[in-house]
Amino acid sequence: MSTDEVPRSSRSRARHDLRAVALGVVAWAAALATLRLPHATVASGWLLGAGAATWFAVRRGPRPEHLAWLGVALVVGLVTALRAGAVHGGPVDTLAQERAVAQVTLRVTSDPAARDGRFGGYVLLRGSVRQLVARGRSWQGLREPVLVLAPRSWAGTRWGQTLRSSARLGMARGDDLAALVTPRGPPAVVAEPAPWWRVVDRVRHGVRDATAPAGRQPGALVPALVDGDEAGLSQQTRTEFQTTGMTHLLAVSGTNLTLVVGALLLLARSARVRARGLVVVGALGVVGFVMLARPEPSVLRAAAMGSVALLGMGSGGTTRAGRTLGVAVLVLMLVDPWLAQQVGFALSALATTGIVYLAPGWREAMCRWLPRWAAEAFTVPLAAQLVCTPVVASLSGQVSLVAVVANLLAAPVVGPATVLGLAGGVLSALWAPLGVPLGVPAGWCASWLLLVAHRGAALPTAAVGWSADPVSLLVLSLVCVALALAMRGLLARRVATVGTCAVALAAMVVPGGLPTPGWPPGDWVMVACDVGQGDGLVLRVADGVGIVVDTGPDPQFIDNCLRRLHVSSVPLVVLTHFHADHVGGLTGVLRGRRVGLVEVTTFDQPAAEYADVVRETRAAGVASRVVQVGEKVHLGALTWQVLAPSGPPPDDSDSPPNDASIAMLVRTRGITILLTGDQEPWSQERLAQVVPGLRVDVLKVAHHGSAKQDPDLVRALRPRLAVISVGVRNVYGHPAPSTLRLLAQAGASVARTDTEGDVAVTVDGGGRLGTAHRMPAVRPPPGGVG
Repeated sequence: MSTDEVPRSSRSRARHDLRAVALGVVAWAAALATLRLPHATVASGWLLGAGAATWFAVRRGPRPEHLAWLGVALVVGLVTALRAGAVHGGPVDTLAQERAVAQVTLRVTSDPAARDGRFGGYVLLRGSVRQLVARGRSWQGLREPVLVLAPRSWAGTRWGQTLRSSARLGMARGDDLAALVTPRGPPAVVAEPAPWWRVVDRVRHGVRDATAPAGRQPGALVPALVDGDEAGLSQQTRTEFQTTGMTHLLAVSGTNLTLVVGALLLLARSARVRARGLVVVGALGVVGFVMLARPEPSVLRAAAMGSVALLGMGSGGTTRAGRTLGVAVLVLMLVDPWLAQQVGFALSALATTGIVYLAPGWREAMCRWLPRWAAEAFTVPLAAQLVCTPVVASLSGQVSLVAVVANLLAAPVVGPATVLGLAGGVLSALWAPLGVPLGVPAGWCASWLLLVAHRGAALPTAAVGWSADPVSLLVLSLVCVALALAMRGLLARRVATVGTCAVALAAMVVPGGLPTPGWPPGDWVMVACDVGQGDGLVLRVADGVGIVVDTGPDPQFIDNCLRRLHVSSVPLVVLTHFHADHVGGLTGVLRGRRVGLVEVTTFDQPAAEYADVVRETRAAGVASRVVQVGEKVHLGALTWQVLAPSGPPPDDSDSPPNDASIAMLVRTRGITILLTGDQEPWSQERLAQVVPGLRVDVLKVAHHGSAKQDPDLVRALRPRLAVISVGVRNVYGHPAPSTLRLLAQAGASVARTDTEGDVAVTVDGGGRLGTAHRMPAVRPPPGGVG
């Protein structure tokens, strides 16, 4: 029988056979359940599943796929249990529970990452303990994974080295780690990496050398595209890529492998390599990519998913790729069960599923009125983004509206940047000048990506805030399913597709974001803008006129907030101290508004941020002055008095800039508001001495609600309302549970920007205090200066 004679329904079933995918889902669920649930629960579930399978086999006859699923669940569960037991039942884990000091010999399994902490710099890396000597005993032949928290002297360590050091062992947070290793000094090198790893290091360094002439940020972006090396990227670049849904370009992903191996296969085809030869070339390309990006679990995951995507690009690819996807997930669960609980793995698998099962049909629909290459460039990122949207929303609290457009604009240069960057790195490994002619054009391509991310993130409605509670995520998931079902019909119609895109683009460029009915409330007196991990407050003077106290870390966020409040005149900007999360957005206030004066604190540190403020105010032609403690000012409906800083911070201050924060007592429409900047306990105690017996209606909680609060001051103030300006899921754990308990004990209700967006303090005609909030049009990602 010819293919044309096969019934349409049979061809459809063959094309969308999900049995292999179900095999991968079963393996994923088995690994996740074994890691997360008690052993008794897992065993009971497996017995129930086995009993149900046996009953169905007796009643309806055995089905091979059911037996396969049952066998996979058992094998993956047993492998996961054995692997977890080996990690948490060995000598390293035992000594870590006792916080023992040991002589540790380990092999480095990740590149060192330098970090800045409260007490200085440190280095993070992963390793595998091979030998251990502690308490008169010695263990050989170990392979227990650990996290190393080392001093800066470890910054020069290299992947694959074997090192020895005296260290203290402690409990690690990750389920896949046996211990946290804290060395007591520099390491002794026991063995260098194998020769081929040294070649790989030369290529990685070559990528950086070849692209360096293109500029600092373009030169830092190309290594991230090629091998996931994002060490040189600024925090602003990371933030913009996250907002525009382009973060996958900064880490090792299936996209990287698809581009690198795809280019290699094209070269092989041009050299007349065919059939099995292409398979060999592709396999060698995958191995080379894994070595270049390091054979870590995330890289193995990316290699597997990228290989599946490559299979899906050819004719009949959906069937082959669908089957391979299930097998790839199964193999990954056997190799590294802990991938089952990593969000990156979930996103990678979901994106690949969307590309394999949704993108081909959408591409064919668009091909009715659009060239095939253009249809594929549009549908691949759209399919991946749509399938991943609920997971991304649960993590970031936002749904990106610019992701598809940004990825579409980025698509033409991602391939050239990656391939040219890799080729330049290979040539630079031979002789540094050889790689520059290829590395510089790669840097030009990276410059375009940086421009797309910057302009996309600056759009007023780059993303829509979305709650991460189960009901909201279920609604979002149902919306995505409905869109997936309707998308093929929509994309087949030119007018409908173009019209929908035009409406979406128009919504994204509305100044200040999409309008919110009832915002701002007519009786607002203060708004804490949702600027992420930072402070950005607006005090109302009159309609269209407001005083800004701190500007947050990003100019666009505070600018959008002021637009939504219709504030066009700012007679005064108060910068409580010079940390970036309070002054980084200053240009967003100065841009396009009448600004009268900028007042700053008496302590001009950190020096870099202070210099930025001086430069920006001079460039805008705005005068600045140092605040005077005790000064009282009356402006419109506002009266305020400066209470701090009343002197230099102490020598033993944990954060001198924080202790030098300006504190203001504001009175407006019959209520009293205390603004405290980022004051630490020392300056809070001084404040209590300056204004003994003070009571306030509203307290802007110091330092984003950190645990460093003076309980006596909070209880004495007796605020009715406490406002906390804080970023979503910030890395500092703000606001601290102890601070929330303290505020509750003091009788204050709490309003937070991380959960409520822009928070407005209102006073109605009867003098009653209230709040209103606006969920953000742009949800700033975690970050900021603590």
